Amino acid sequence: MNQNVIKKIFGMYLEVSFSKKVDIKKFDIEIGKLSKKEKMDVNTHHETNLEKNMAVFVTKEPLCIQTFIRNRKSLKGKISVIIGTEKSLEIIAKKAKIPFIIVDEKNQVKAEEQIIQICKKYSIDLIVLARYMRILSPNFVWRYPNRIINIHPSLLPAFPGASAYAQAYERGTKIVGVTSHYVTENLDQGPIIFQDAVKVNPNDTLEKIKIKGQKLEANTLLKATKMHLENKLEVRWRKVHIKSK
Repeated sequence: MNQNVIKKIFGMYLEVSFSKKVDIKKFDIEIGKLSKKEKMDVNTHHETNLEKNMAVFVTKEPLCIQTFIRNRKSLKGKISVIIGTEKSLEIIAKKAKIPFIIVDEKNQVKAEEQIIQICKKYSIDLIVLARYMRILSPNFVWRYPNRIINIHPSLLPAFPGASAYAQAYERGTKIVGVTSHYVTENLDQGPIIFQDAVKVNPNDTLEKIKIKGQKLEANTLLKATKMHLENKLEVRWRKVHIKSK
């Protein structure tokens, strides 16, 4: 059990296992009745060995989503929907015959309500933030514990937040890197899955550093997603561990 109160929102996450086979539909119906009775927002998720449904969130940058589409046959999951904040990447989704839904609502509460309904419609098991440039609220994140993966353009915990490459460039770092991590209610502080880095040459411009980093972003995010879908990762005490065979 895990519980937290952030920005006056109380969230509780329960993980249970059963010794006997459970009727999932009946279980969900009874949980639904309980949530209505107690006037709570309750979500259920069932871990199975079946193919998982993914939602990929995007904004403008194409490299991550292109890499995922190019390698989707190697994933033990299906990219069921791509959710974008604008139309710029819609053509990539159309070519891949993947539903593309634009959520450009400026009000965060209303936007996330739309996204939640989309995720329910497609029975989403995993959310991948492929350079998604909006911050998700605690009210959204708690619904998907250890089921939202982000790629951040720095070696966290260094340079969190926006303009990470610029921060690294201004500080004169000798390497730049990227971090794939699970998303929590606290920005860029979720359990780290994988990191990778590349050397910075003395004459590298900020633009060249960005290009180097972007190549790492797509591959590191893809690697983390593959490991999650193959059920090879577990989180204990805020650290990600690779399961032993």
